[in-house]
Amino acid sequence: MTRKIIIDCDPGQDDAVALFLAFASDGELDLLGITAVGGNVPLELTQRNARMMCDIANRKETPVHAGCATPTVRPLRTAEMIHGRTGINGIDVFEPETPLQEQHAVDFIIRTLLDADDASITLVPTGPLTNIGTAIDREPAILGKVEQIVLMGGAMREGGNRTPSAEFNILVDPDAADIVFRCGRPIVQMGLDVTHQVLSTRERIERIKALDNPVADATAGMLSFFARYDTEKYTSKGAPLHDPCTLAWLIEPGLFAGKDCNVAIETQSDLTLGHTAVDFWHVTDRPINVHWIHSVDADGFYELLTARLARFGGSD
Repeated sequence: MTRKIIIDCDPGQDDAVALFLAFASDGELDLLGITAVGGNVPLELTQRNARMMCDIANRKETPVHAGCATPTVRPLRTAEMIHGRTGINGIDVFEPETPLQEQHAVDFIIRTLLDADDASITLVPTGPLTNIGTAIDREPAILGKVEQIVLMGGAMREGGNRTPSAEFNILVDPDAADIVFRCGRPIVQMGLDVTHQVLSTRERIERIKALDNPVADATAGMLSFFARYDTEKYTSKGAPLHDPCTLAWLIEPGLFAGKDCNVAIETQSDLTLGHTAVDFWHVTDRPINVHWIHSVDADGFYELLTARLARFGGSD
């Protein structure tokens, strides 16, 4: 079965690799469009970066829509200290040929869902949830069209990567996240607990680079830059490759293990704003709303990623 998806993202090197993985997986995924949101860098850069990935992968026909530039009610926090000033440091930036669609991303999401069959489209947010939360708030009727939401964000045992309590994507727009997590549709959540297990080690990057095609070269370049900050921060052998976990789960869910939980979003506390309260042991009576992914076969993940990037050609 080919699953219809919309990727909502804020590229970001790891978002960019997630797009490449989606492009290489036509047999499993039908990418209806890419929507960009302000996050890792401002919107004018995230939408350009998404279009650059379409160019590099020769997928210039993919619709790319710019969405919300700022969070629902808060100022935008960005992450240039991790991703660089371009958001995709590690490759040369150029003006892409892939056009930016005139339609706002939120309008695209709403219209695409309203025109779809019931429970037929999977939303794949890999950045702050502003576009998705805004679409749900503006037109709740879209929810019946959503098969599931497979997102990257949050943390439990890993704490936070931007504050002691909060992961970046949720922290940027906790109010939108709260809307999404209370929407009633199935959610599969890739938090730091699992993404910190998929490290872009030097050896894994070298295997990708050896594929010798434009997409693999771009991936290796971005991951080499991306690893600089996180290897020092976490004293690890490579940077966690967060966002592609969402696509890998859709393609090969057997690589992952998870548990049905309730997850609630903190929107009020100055101390723990953006915290994802994961009721892993069912100690409350809050209803299950998330399939919380907690472990992954990291070698299998990188085998999948490398094999899919090889589809873009290059060395045998």
